[in-house]
Amino acid sequence: MAVLECRKLTKKYGSVTALDGIDLTLEPGRIVGLVGPNGSGKTTLIKLAQHLLTPTSGDILVCGQEPGARTKGLVSYLPDRDYLPAWMNIKSLLAFYQSFYEDFDPQCALDMLKALEIDPDMMFKKLSKGTREKVQLIMTMSRAASVYLLDEPIAGVDPAARDYILRTIIGNYSPDALVLISTHLIADVEPVLDEVVFLRQGHVELHENADALREKTGTSVDGYFRETYRC
Repeated sequence: MAVLECRKLTKKYGSVTALDGIDLTLEPGRIVGLVGPNGSGKTTLIKLAQHLLTPTSGDILVCGQEPGARTKGLVSYLPDRDYLPAWMNIKSLLAFYQSFYEDFDPQCALDMLKALEIDPDMMFKKLSKGTREKVQLIMTMSRAASVYLLDEPIAGVDPAARDYILRTIIGNYSPDALVLISTHLIADVEPVLDEVVFLRQGHVELHENADALREKTGTSVDGYFRETYRC
């Protein structure tokens, strides 16, 4: 069964159409890159799946259900901005997540914090922007969710940490889960992608297996993106 499905999904903001009747089916056990220029609808799609927005028309289903209270426990969401309480230290954040999500694994989070040399006693607000993003990703990936929605997960971290973060994504999701990564840094995430979805002006322009796309075009996913969306 598809874990994320869109049927003629449309979302409008007043006179602006962010998503225009898209059809999309994403299966479990896949890491999928969601790419496209600014304003193509990537964040809107993720927010609809997380039930932060509601469709103007059409349907979106998460594990066969409309997004809502019942799907919150199935989805682990990483937004593209700070969202954790700034006044807490990291250790308190772990306790907060453990009380809120039954599938949260605090030991998994502690192991990743140690690997990145992040002190659990540090206050979240005193961390650098890149370290805050690492902590938020660690919290997100320490859940045993069915769907991981990652909006620009490596945009603010240094290149040296990106490989570790991508290994974290690969090593901390269930084979039965879907990981959907919205990103502009295609070259960095390309090695982990099973599939890629190209959005342009609210339409799904391409949904392809990453290896098949490379074989068909004779170039990388990043190279194809640069050529397709060249200004």
